[in-house]
Amino acid sequence: MDAHALRRQGWSISAIARHPGRDRKTIRAYLNGERVPEHRAQLPDAFVPFMDYCRQRLADDPHLWASALFDEVCELGYRGAYSTFTRALRRHQVRPHCEPCKAATGRDVAVIAHPPGEEIQFDWLELPDPPAAWGVGSHAHLLVGALAHSGRWRAVLAEAEDFPHLVQALDKVVRKLGGTARRWRFDRMATVCHPPSGRVLPAFAAVAKYYGVGVGVGICPPRRGNRKGVMEKANHSVAQRWWRTVPDALSVEQAQSGVDKLAARMDERRRRIDGASATVAELAGAEPLLEVPTRPFPAELEVERTVSPQGLVSFDGNQYSVPPGLPGVQVVVLHRLGEDYLHFLTAGRAVVAKHRRAPGGSGQVVRDAGHVIALERAVLASFSDRAPCKSKVRRPPSQAALAEADRLRGTGTSGSATAERVVIDLSHYAAVADRLRTAPTPEEDHGE
Repeated sequence: MDAHALRRQGWSISAIARHPGRDRKTIRAYLNGERVPEHRAQLPDAFVPFMDYCRQRLADDPHLWASALFDEVCELGYRGAYSTFTRALRRHQVRPHCEPCKAATGRDVAVIAHPPGEEIQFDWLELPDPPAAWGVGSHAHLLVGALAHSGRWRAVLAEAEDFPHLVQALDKVVRKLGGTARRWRFDRMATVCHPPSGRVLPAFAAVAKYYGVGVGVGICPPRRGNRKGVMEKANHSVAQRWWRTVPDALSVEQAQSGVDKLAARMDERRRRIDGASATVAELAGAEPLLEVPTRPFPAELEVERTVSPQGLVSFDGNQYSVPPGLPGVQVVVLHRLGEDYLHFLTAGRAVVAKHRRAPGGSGQVVRDAGHVIALERAVLASFSDRAPCKSKVRRPPSQAALAEADRLRGTGTSGSATAERVVIDLSHYAAVADRLRTAPTPEEDHGE
């Protein structure tokens, strides 16, 4: 209004611009009607090109995390910040409403203080509908371990949840965390404790002692998920940000690499401890963790495998040879954790092969020279140098075949014997025929 009034009084644009302290181009735009008061120029929305993709992804999966969707659109070329992205999701109402998942009423919670290096929380996360190529059944098994103080977590995929697989996965988790805390906390796993009483099993107590867990193993009360809040949040992140987006063609090794990348990225989260702001990685780096033994606890891991037609057995992302003659046979792979060798046993517990274990997931094919030679000999022995049989030849049924056919018809040996008993001499028929050629005399009729 002042600019228009001053302009009507004959002021120049430069003089009007100096009066309110504005740029001359701004004054000229208002005087020419190119700008309207209280309406700022709208910049192009960087979210609009990705709106259809986001709408489709959320229509397919209404509960997909915004952070997981943000990772996807960043790979597609989105350059905005995360806060701008979530604000656009709300402004454009991209996420569909889900009435059953409406937020519930709040409840009282308490924050449990965990000193640095005091506790690691472990839990099995059962992930439904894994890729069929994994061969693990209806659920994949992921052992997640989280430092209670800093919130850093790591996870390892396992084939099963029995005691040997638990020890193997636990060893890998603590090594990925950089050490172990003075206390381990579990829920009521049957491989860790007696579920009704919560008493730790002697076998697992030996595992804890081996890793130097002096304080012991803590067991959560039943139906108290909040007691492991750090772990539950880690499980939620794994399920929503990683498992929901795992494609069917992904191998176990590639899936493990994906969850490792997510865990490393989650270390960038900000935390405020005693008024000081720090990342999860910085807090975890300052935790006084105990060193892990050089070798894992020597538990014996046994898994069943089927021998391929090439005489190979798959184990831990590699293939190992066995003697020929076993294609399709179930063998047991025996591995004592910490040892460098694998033993391959039959159902009768006979050792048929022994190999040095290759690094897990390296895709190596380990063959024994004796197995290779024996397999080549068996294959070559099955070949024949005879000419192929001719197909355009005449071969009627043989005498043996005809005899067998007569037997089936009932005209064989038993039938011939019956015919010999009932057939009479044909000369009797000839004599009767000669007499009947002439009519008999009255004397002959009377005599007869």
